[in-house]
Amino acid sequence: MNRSVSLIGAPTDIGAGARGASMGPEALRVANIGPTLQSHGVDVVDRGNLAGPANPWLPPLEGYRHLDEVVAWNQVVHEAVYAELQGGRMPILLGGDHCLGLGSISAVARHCREAGKKLRVLWLDAHADFNTSELTPSGNIHGMPVACLCGFGPKELIEIGGKVPAINPKWIRQIGIRSVDPGEKRFVHEQELEVFDMRYIDEMGMRHTMELALATLDANTHLHVSFDVDFLDPAIAPGVGTTIPGGPTYREAQLCMEMIADTGRLASLDVMELNPALDVRNQTALLAVDLIESLFGKSTLMSRR
Repeated sequence: MNRSVSLIGAPTDIGAGARGASMGPEALRVANIGPTLQSHGVDVVDRGNLAGPANPWLPPLEGYRHLDEVVAWNQVVHEAVYAELQGGRMPILLGGDHCLGLGSISAVARHCREAGKKLRVLWLDAHADFNTSELTPSGNIHGMPVACLCGFGPKELIEIGGKVPAINPKWIRQIGIRSVDPGEKRFVHEQELEVFDMRYIDEMGMRHTMELALATLDANTHLHVSFDVDFLDPAIAPGVGTTIPGGPTYREAQLCMEMIADTGRLASLDVMELNPALDVRNQTALLAVDLIESLFGKSTLMSRR
């Protein structure tokens, strides 16, 4: 695994339905994400925060809320993430709402095309984020980034990575899903996304789930993890705008992260949707940093790697 990491703050809630995710990057810094990674021998550079348009907080227009602003933020994120990958560093995008996964992952896909690498995306989330303007009940674009990455969305968004679609649906593994709109559910099935929802995790366990999600990774695979904090059960992670009961427990989430770390393939990371305005004494940010620490090698006493 690349031990040279760049933290990139993206302080916006432009694609969300609730205010507050714009404060996520600072909450992660307050929770000591940089020093925590440095304690594991990681070379950490904090690039500070990206700048983009303010949130005008307007109603949806033709099925999209704040489309122009979302495009601008994703273009800025795309260029920042791509620059770090070109410089041989691992980008960690500190969100911000999950619409920014479009800019981040399109940059990773562009890097992989140019480097001749395969791409695997783990989408850790309570939501499939596979809505379109026709399917969305809200118009909030944080519910659409996976669909846009797969080529379903407005021209301005789907072309950000320079290739349409930016990724193949078969490259994605969605884990922890438990809230999907009816039309979105049909669309997910039509496009044959591989989804390990909470019923699957309940029945088969997190270990089996992760074994399948990580299967066939090899030395030529770039592994990207897009970690929406609402992936976690709200009993342990209340600081998100879209809490959905019944998510992974602390130990299930730790096992998920530890098994990702065991592959040694993690090459880029998003940490999204942390909303300090809804948190309790920054506990969700502290938990997120704890889990990210596990991605970089923190393990139980008995593990021998």
